[in-house]
Amino acid sequence: MKNKARNTVSTIPSLTPEQLYRRCDPGQFAFATTAELEDLAEIIGQTRALNAIRFGSDIQREGYNLFVMGPYGTGKHTFVTQFLENKAGKEPVPADLCYVNNFEQPHKPRALLLPAGMAVRLHRSMELLVEELRATIAAAFESEEYRAKTEEIQESFTAREEDAVKSLGEDANLRGIALLRSQNGFGFGPLKDGEVIKPEEYDKLDEQEKARIEATIGELQAQLEKILRHDIPQWKREAREKLKHLNRLITMFAVEHLVDEARLPFLLIPAVMTYFDAVQQDVIENVGDFRRTEEGQSGNDGPHFRRYGINVLVDHTASQGAPVVYEDSPMHHNLIGRVEHLAQFGNLVTDFTLIKPGSLHRANGGYLLLDARKLLTQLYAWEGLKRVLHAREIRIESLAQILSLVSTVSLEPEPVPLDVKVVLFGERILYYLLYAYDPEFAELFKVEADFDDRFERNGESDLLYARLIGTVARKEKLLPFDPAAVARVIEHSARLAGEAHKLSAHLQSVADLLREADYWARKEGREAVAMADVQYAIDTQLLRASRLKERVQEEILRGTVLIDSSGARVGQVNALSVIDLGNAAFAQPSRVTATTRLGEGELLNIEREAKLSGAIHSKGVLILSAYLASRYAKNRPLPLAASLVFEQSYGGVEGDSASVAELCALLSSLAEVPVRQSMAVTGSINQFGQVQAIGAVNEKIEGFFDICRARGLNGEQGVVIPAANVQHLMLRQDVVQAVAEGRFHVYPVAQVDEALELLTGIAAQEVNAKVDGRIAALLKLRQALAKAAQERKKGKTSGKGN
Repeated sequence: MKNKARNTVSTIPSLTPEQLYRRCDPGQFAFATTAELEDLAEIIGQTRALNAIRFGSDIQREGYNLFVMGPYGTGKHTFVTQFLENKAGKEPVPADLCYVNNFEQPHKPRALLLPAGMAVRLHRSMELLVEELRATIAAAFESEEYRAKTEEIQESFTAREEDAVKSLGEDANLRGIALLRSQNGFGFGPLKDGEVIKPEEYDKLDEQEKARIEATIGELQAQLEKILRHDIPQWKREAREKLKHLNRLITMFAVEHLVDEARLPFLLIPAVMTYFDAVQQDVIENVGDFRRTEEGQSGNDGPHFRRYGINVLVDHTASQGAPVVYEDSPMHHNLIGRVEHLAQFGNLVTDFTLIKPGSLHRANGGYLLLDARKLLTQLYAWEGLKRVLHAREIRIESLAQILSLVSTVSLEPEPVPLDVKVVLFGERILYYLLYAYDPEFAELFKVEADFDDRFERNGESDLLYARLIGTVARKEKLLPFDPAAVARVIEHSARLAGEAHKLSAHLQSVADLLREADYWARKEGREAVAMADVQYAIDTQLLRASRLKERVQEEILRGTVLIDSSGARVGQVNALSVIDLGNAAFAQPSRVTATTRLGEGELLNIEREAKLSGAIHSKGVLILSAYLASRYAKNRPLPLAASLVFEQSYGGVEGDSASVAELCALLSSLAEVPVRQSMAVTGSINQFGQVQAIGAVNEKIEGFFDICRARGLNGEQGVVIPAANVQHLMLRQDVVQAVAEGRFHVYPVAQVDEALELLTGIAAQEVNAKVDGRIAALLKLRQALAKAAQERKKGKTSGKGN
């Protein structure tokens, strides 16, 4: 029996060292160091994503914005930024943006879009114009000519007033009445012999004369009242109108040529011409502001002159091509813009000079780059972005006003047309969630650029990777890398990719390794980074993250956690599980045990009953239960009950990579065949008994190897893995060396029977026969017990009848 089992097992060979690790030959590189290589212009292995970026950035249709997705650290943000900056440098510079006062409706400032550089020029022109207007208008109104004309108007009014009073006085004299003047005004008195009659003399006059005098005075009084209440106010208005007309003429004379000079650089911009017309009209209508002197006022910042300012929001004077803007803090007001307020006398006031731009203003005419996660975590920012993209205009609105949180009077700036390509960066899960739950997302972001986390490994990609290493080294001023160091970096990249025929696109991890290797090389005083420096950097990275791994292994070696690596046990198998914490992942053996007994075909998953089993693990147990029933009890009842458990598991169990181990434990218990504890197994199973690939196969093999090595390698220990996982193997060198020396083994299996042979050392047919025999015996026992129970029941029934 033993010889037969040994011969059977030998038909499943252990993997060779070449199958456990795919080396990179430094001899394929024709350079002495990476300093000889050209810089890498494009990112490696991302053809699909690059084509999507080119398409999305070129097409000028509504809604064709980009969502760049992929894991962090693949270099997508750096590459896309560089790509867009190169592309934008060849595109036209967009217009400047400024806000100016709306003299008719000050709460609705006007937006001016000007050729690049003209906004700042307009700002300076208006500052100079206001300064010159203040000086020129003040001088004009202080001139002798203006004073003379003002005096002429005043004298004309005074003369008319005097003539009217004089004429009334002469008329009164002719009628025997004197027009009297006093500090209190005008009055009338009767005359006699050219003198005003005294009161006592007036009393002596007869009544008829008195009546005549009073009637005459009444008529004159009416004429005087008409002059004082109607004619003189009318003449004053006429004088004011003449003075106002004079002021207007003087102002026009002082202003018109200055405004015309300011217009000259902007003659081809109709909007600016219209603005200068409004400025000229406002200056004329408010010329008093320019004549008034205010203590403590300097420059053109007085409250009366702020309305002539130019609020430049976007200036492209120094721009070369279209803008590429990355908004690191995509809050609502940072995207859309805002209107600030000033506190004055306990009130909040604002004007158009307090309008502040958002990143959409700065990126208008170019590209806006945003981090999707940051955007979605900012209150109302996502909704605000969608609103402006749908409307294709930027309308600055106060979020507090939108939500009715404040009642402060604010501005309604004129909307600005929007022409921008938005690029969102985020993980794939964000893209899929937005696509599924936000109907507007698919309308606005029609192009997805999916950056892969790995790419094909071949001779061409090895050379490109060498150029990448050289590019990073030059960019970060690292020492150059020799061919052996480059080869070791490539091998480590394959390990990071989790597949021997792939390379990792997680450039951040590779760049970190290059920096650390450079550090150790400089410590050794080298002029170029050697393979030993790269290896030492890898080792120190692992060492820094190995505290928990060492603690777990220590507990196993001390016997606190029960894991056997020698001998044989019935119903007990070494499974392999992975613990992933932060940037460290390590594996540890886990004991899986199974017990079987007479029952009704139920399989008890103790982890699930204890609510420690994840959905995928529970699914795996159900699959092996189905396989067990289909394989051994297709045409008969399954007369057993079984229990499965991960021993000393105090947390959740997830995944189906232990389902082969669980099945082998069950079959060992049924067949009462011991399992070799010097072996560990990993792999999932389907309903047809095929062993399927699992993840983290390298870590799992190394986890069991570390325990076996600590206890002493004897040439019997090994790990059983799915044959589909052979392509993923990039094991540590100490594991490969142990396999090469025959002290450790890695076996690939495609069927459960192959794993069963390796674990038991007995041919699968023999184990299956024992399982069939045990099930048949249990079925026979079950039938016998049922018959005995029926006879007892029948006997009790007969006894009652008697």
